[in-house]
Amino acid sequence: MKNKLGKKAVGVSAAAAIAFTSFGVLANTPAPEAKDMKDEPTNVIMMVKDGTSAGAITLARWYKGESLAMDEILVGGMRTHSAESAITDSAPAGTAMATGHKTNDKVIGLLPEVVTSPVAEQVSPEDALEPVANILEGAELAGKSTGIISTSEIQHATPAAFSSHAPTRYDYDDITEQQVYQDMEVVLGGGKNSLTPDSEEDARQDGENLLEVIGDNGYDFVETKAELMNSTANKLWGAFAPAALMYDFDRQAASSTEEPSLADMTSKGIETLAKDEDGFFLFVEGSKVDWAAHANDPIGIISDVLAFDAAVAEAVEFAKEDGNTMVIVVSDHGNSGITMGNSNTSGTYSSIPVSAYIDPLKKAEMTVEGALSKLKADRSNLVEVAALYGLDDLTAEELALLKEQKDTRKLSDAMTDMLAERANLGFTTGGHTGEDVFLYAYGPSKPTGLVDNTALASAMAGHLGVNLADVTDELFVEATEAFEQKGFAVRIDRTDAENVVFIAEKGKIRIELPENKDVAYVTQNNKKYEKELDGVTVFNGEEFFVSENALNMSK
Repeated sequence: MKNKLGKKAVGVSAAAAIAFTSFGVLANTPAPEAKDMKDEPTNVIMMVKDGTSAGAITLARWYKGESLAMDEILVGGMRTHSAESAITDSAPAGTAMATGHKTNDKVIGLLPEVVTSPVAEQVSPEDALEPVANILEGAELAGKSTGIISTSEIQHATPAAFSSHAPTRYDYDDITEQQVYQDMEVVLGGGKNSLTPDSEEDARQDGENLLEVIGDNGYDFVETKAELMNSTANKLWGAFAPAALMYDFDRQAASSTEEPSLADMTSKGIETLAKDEDGFFLFVEGSKVDWAAHANDPIGIISDVLAFDAAVAEAVEFAKEDGNTMVIVVSDHGNSGITMGNSNTSGTYSSIPVSAYIDPLKKAEMTVEGALSKLKADRSNLVEVAALYGLDDLTAEELALLKEQKDTRKLSDAMTDMLAERANLGFTTGGHTGEDVFLYAYGPSKPTGLVDNTALASAMAGHLGVNLADVTDELFVEATEAFEQKGFAVRIDRTDAENVVFIAEKGKIRIELPENKDVAYVTQNNKKYEKELDGVTVFNGEEFFVSENALNMSK
């Protein structure tokens, strides 16, 4: 790669042609035309409904009883495979969409070590696990405002892939630190625990209190819906839960909650970013459809598909008024193989009314997670809890089965199985699935047809006027080779395993580059100063990668 000092660049070019096989708009109503492009800066709103299969969309639409906002902008489909499997994890799926590169299971924003998929581009062994720029970083370098929104922890795989680089999606310390030092204008979601070293769970191991950094960087830090909606700040950081936010149905059913909806966060995020006259990039994820699908919970699936769809409506409404905004809506992969119809309906499906599927689901007030949160320690209210999940009028056999489940996870499984049986729904797995997913888009330069997930990065980059290969070259130079060519002695200081530092020394100059930050500490002639970099410094466990302006300090 070019960032390895002389190797040919490999990346997604804004000028590169995007190969799309168009088969037209599949929605029942035609997609509305975007306004003519104006001579103004461009915006992109990228929206991912995590783990949402076509069957989940269909079920949510029947449940709602009318078309979804997404239906209006359906333009095609997307292939989802990773570098090594037909069935992808969210980390490589997010990386593909954000950077234009396939990668391996659990990897965030780095090139793969192994490529076994017959249709994935091979990567040289010397380039394995090198960072590649994401579209958010490209937008930042182009002078645009940026943001990420999620109903999970913001450190979760997909938002992480659009804002950080790590060998594994579980490196929450590194991911969170990079997100803070990316200096985005909007960050809204869960994950407050990962910001401080004194949390009960997910506490930071490096000792850094990132809440202090957030404050020093000029964010309005908000923790409630009221604080969010009332803020007039140009920089917003919202942490509305220690970990993930509630399912939307559970949020609505709660007697007291201060969490905003995904539509609330999306609306406020757009409002804040749109203040920038240079344009913006916003990533939005409806995270917990995936979690509900893993649990085979149809109520959780419906809850957060509908909540996500409400957020899509906000984005499309803005794009219609703006005229220069591209909106892309897609799932990163399928999950659970959910179907309307199961073994109960094999011989009678053609005569079964919609009500046979939907009416049992309408009885539920909460998701299985929400209902079980009400279960008393002695389980004396088990019948009431089951009713919250729509399981009313339990038979003696059903009640006995629920009472047999001493483990909460097994009780959850029994409840979701029981509701699926009542509603004639099928599930093939508790994991991800490998089918193509629907692609929705609106606005100028929107992608259409059946595309690969990597093509979305190219589409967004083209609309924003960004060349991601050039951004990679600018942000991620291999530090050891680069500084040694300039005559520096270099070393990686691992004294503190949680705060690894790259050090380059020559004569009276000493440059320290801590991992995950956008700062360098330079000592020259016994004077020490801090220098802000164009991007975060990435350590992949073996090598450091730094922005070009870190090298310029060594002149």
